[in-house]
Amino acid sequence: MSAKQSAGSGKNHYDTTLLVVIWILVAVGLVLMYSTSSYNGLTKFHDRFYYLKKQGFATILGLVGMFVTAGIDYHKWSRFAPAAYVSALALSVAVLFVGKEYNGSKRWLSLGPFSFQPSEFAKVAVILFLAWMIERQTKKIGKFSTMIRLFLPVLPIAGLVGASNLSTAIIILGIAGILIFTASPKYGQFLWMAAAGAGFLGIFLGLESYRLERLEIWRNPEQFEKGYQTLQGLYAIGSGGLFGQGLGKSIQKLGFLPEAQNDMIFSIICEELGLVGAGLILLLFLLMIWRFFVIATHARDLFGALIAAGAMAHMMIQVILNIAVVTNSIPNTGITLPFVSYGGTSVVFLLIEMGLVLSVSNLIE
Repeated sequence: MSAKQSAGSGKNHYDTTLLVVIWILVAVGLVLMYSTSSYNGLTKFHDRFYYLKKQGFATILGLVGMFVTAGIDYHKWSRFAPAAYVSALALSVAVLFVGKEYNGSKRWLSLGPFSFQPSEFAKVAVILFLAWMIERQTKKIGKFSTMIRLFLPVLPIAGLVGASNLSTAIIILGIAGILIFTASPKYGQFLWMAAAGAGFLGIFLGLESYRLERLEIWRNPEQFEKGYQTLQGLYAIGSGGLFGQGLGKSIQKLGFLPEAQNDMIFSIICEELGLVGAGLILLLFLLMIWRFFVIATHARDLFGALIAAGAMAHMMIQVILNIAVVTNSIPNTGITLPFVSYGGTSVVFLLIEMGLVLSVSNLIE
C-alpha cells in the first residue's frame, strides 16, 4: 500500500505509514519506559511516575516540534544548515568547559532548570549540513577530493562529541558516511574511507585506557565488576523466553539491573514481553526504516532525499548499536534505544527529525 499522495491541494499529505509508526512507537515507548522505570522512580524519588512525567513532557515538546517542522517546506531549512553546524560545534565545545557531569560522563549543558545533550542536536545538524553541502557539490561528487572535503567538517564535531560519548560520535560518522555514499556514483573509494575510519577509531580507543578496558569487559564480563550490568541484562533476556514474564513483571528492574530505563531497556522488554514482543518492537523500527527509504527514493530533489537518507542512517545505526550492546555482541557504548529509552533531549530531537522527513514526504507527488 502506497503512502504517497499529492501535495497539490494545499493540504498536508504526510506519509501515512510513517506517521502511524511514529505514533505507535511514541505510545509504546512511554508504556515500556514507565514499566521499566517505576521501581527506580519510587525508590529514588518516592514517585513511581517520576520518569514518565519527565519523558511525557519532553515527548509533548517533541511532538509540537515535529508538527511545526513538518508543516514547513523543508527547502527553507537549507539556509540555516551552516548555522546549525556552527551551533552544534559551539555547543560541543561548551560541554567540555561548562558541561554537567552525570554518572561519570560530561554530556549535558544546563539552562536554568533544564538540561540537554548537545550531541542529540548535533545528529540533526550534521544531516542538514551535509545535505546542504552535497547538494552544492553534485557535479564533483564522484571525485575523491570532494568526498574528503565533505567528510572533513564532520570530524571536529565527532571528535568533540566522542571525548565523552564515543557511541554518538560513531553514529555521527556513520550518518556522514552513508549520506556521502548515497550521493556518490563511485563506491570503490569508500574502501579508503572505511580504512581511514578504522584507523581513526583505533587511535581514539587507544587515547584513553578505559576504552580499552571496555574491550576486556566485553570479552569476559564475568571477570570484571563493571561487567555486572551486561550480565544482568543477559539474565533478563534469557528469563523472558518466548512470550515473557508479562508487562510490569520484570525481576531485573527491581534494582538488579542499574538504570534499567536507559541504555539497557531492551533487555527488560525481552524479559517482560519475550522474544515475540521484542520482535514486534524491532518490526516497528524496520517498518520506519523502510518508509525512510521509500521517501528518499521518491523525494522531489536531492536535498529532500538526503534528509530522509540521513534519518534512515541515524535510526538504523542507533537501533543496531543498542541491540548489539544489550546482547553483548559489541562492547558497552552507552547508546539509547530511540523512542523507548529514557531521555528527554533524545526524544525531542528525534521527533523534530521525524518532522523533517514528514516535510519531505509532504511534497512528494
